[in-house]
Amino acid sequence: GDKAFAQFLADEIQEERKIQKHKSLPKVSGGWELEVHGTEARLVRKIAGEKITVTFNINNSIPPSVDEEPQEEQKPDEQEPELTSTPNFVVEVVKDDTKQTLVLDCHYPEDEVGQEGEEESDIFTIREVSFQPTGESDWKDTNYTLNTDSLDWALYDHLMDFLADRGVDNTFADELIELSTALEHQEYIKFLEDLKSFVKCQ
Repeated sequence: GDKAFAQFLADEIQEERKIQKHKSLPKVSGGWELEVHGTEARLVRKIAGEKITVTFNINNSIPPSVDEEPQEEQKPDEQEPELTSTPNFVVEVVKDDTKQTLVLDCHYPEDEVGQEGEEESDIFTIREVSFQPTGESDWKDTNYTLNTDSLDWALYDHLMDFLADRGVDNTFADELIELSTALEHQEYIKFLEDLKSFVKCQ
């Protein structure tokens, strides 16, 4: 059984390599520096007296497929639908002279992604906003967190503009999807390779 499994994985890896769009990770425009630690990626940008950090994790970032049809129907030469990774991402803004970090928790609403509709609509939304002490890795649950569900629209728009002024806009959000999708695919191939080695070592 393991031999067949290893062979299946070898074929699968070859197939995935064939459809891999990016041999190296795509860049995000606007002078963002990328750091990757396993499944977590961090984009950092410094502008006049501020440091902006965007963090996301590719785990569980691919929305479940809506297609309920049985897979047997698929003809061998048909392309599988392309999977896109739309992770939640956290934007942290630190000003040089304060001890507080403004933290904005953003996500891609499932119904918005991939819809060609109004030009105006944003492809990501802000879910929560809070202040956290700068430099502390553990965020405090005792700090007030503003949930945007019940927020005044004018305030919400200002928050979106605040992000856009710092380079986090629709273009950025699109490029983040591209980067995250490439990263997810790269990790998936690596996982298949590790699984193959694991199955083979008897």
